[in-house]
Amino acid sequence: MVRRFIYALVMILSFNLTGYAQEKIGNALEMDKIVHNFGDILLDSGPVSCEFTVKNTGDKPAVIYNVISSCGCTDVKWTREPLMPGKTGKISVTYSNDEGAYPFDKNLTVYFSDVKKPVILKVRGVSITRKMPLSDLYPVHYGPLGLKDSEFKCGNLEQGGQKSDAVMVANISDTPITVRFEDVSEHLSIKVSPNPIPAQSTAEMSFTVTADRKIWGKNYYHAVPVIGGKRYRNAEGKHDLSVWAFTKENFSSLTDEQKAKGARPMFEASTYSFGKIKKGETVHAEFTFKNEGQSDFCVYKVNADACCWSHSDIPVAAPGKSVTFRVHVDTAQMPVGEALTIVTLTTNSPLRPIVNLFVAGWIEK
Repeated sequence: MVRRFIYALVMILSFNLTGYAQEKIGNALEMDKIVHNFGDILLDSGPVSCEFTVKNTGDKPAVIYNVISSCGCTDVKWTREPLMPGKTGKISVTYSNDEGAYPFDKNLTVYFSDVKKPVILKVRGVSITRKMPLSDLYPVHYGPLGLKDSEFKCGNLEQGGQKSDAVMVANISDTPITVRFEDVSEHLSIKVSPNPIPAQSTAEMSFTVTADRKIWGKNYYHAVPVIGGKRYRNAEGKHDLSVWAFTKENFSSLTDEQKAKGARPMFEASTYSFGKIKKGETVHAEFTFKNEGQSDFCVYKVNADACCWSHSDIPVAAPGKSVTFRVHVDTAQMPVGEALTIVTLTTNSPLRPIVNLFVAGWIEK
């Protein structure tokens, strides 16, 4: 048992999440990954390091102009000379691991030649103060498969593209396991590597969401883990893993002039205040906007972070047209006290692709 625990600890300290998908940057660059997860590291183990690799797949030299860290705890070095066609460069990162025992997630902003937008790289992990069994480090269990959670964020996704991320998982049993997935949602791909996962060891679970023009805003994608032919529920009774992504329009092909001529909604107010109401009453929030752009304005999707809600139709607004719509929020399952519901519109406006509106007030018993 002691030997297995030591082996598991070594795996935790040495296992680095490598690239789970090649990432295209602009038209001529390709990165091996944009996220590096150190996993669980001991606080007293000292600094940890990783590398990101970028390849020039174009026909002219490329340059890494600058890399800016979001924190002084992260030291960065990168290839300074131009990357000739077909050649690769490195961005080397060292995290000091001296900020305390808690999760860390650091951003690196990278500026490349001939790439309009900077690229955001991430280094993340969890610093821990003491050795812990894998079953405690990964407390959400699907049989012998341990995870930190059953719901994962994939982030913002533009139409025509994909979004990937990865998390660490663990085999908390004393024998190797092979993990596969059933009932995987359309547009989601998910896999585990290495697979089989050795006994008392960790692995990478990577997932990718592909955009589809029938899907907008925040959406959940699901998969059921199957181990040894058995479909597993976790301890909370949830039958599947969930990945969510937020899909919005892609305006990258538009010129600045075309964007300026797009739809532009101007709201009379972004917050609807309902004052004080009794718990169980339904709030009928009303919002009015005018399309001050030069093209028709439409809303692809409405999302809200409330439990029970609905909204009225939002018709297409021609230039100069005003539209009023309503959002209905049922407060029966909301806590008493101050209440705030965020309503998010996913739109076709190049200047306002995402619009956040707020329904606020006070709920009494």
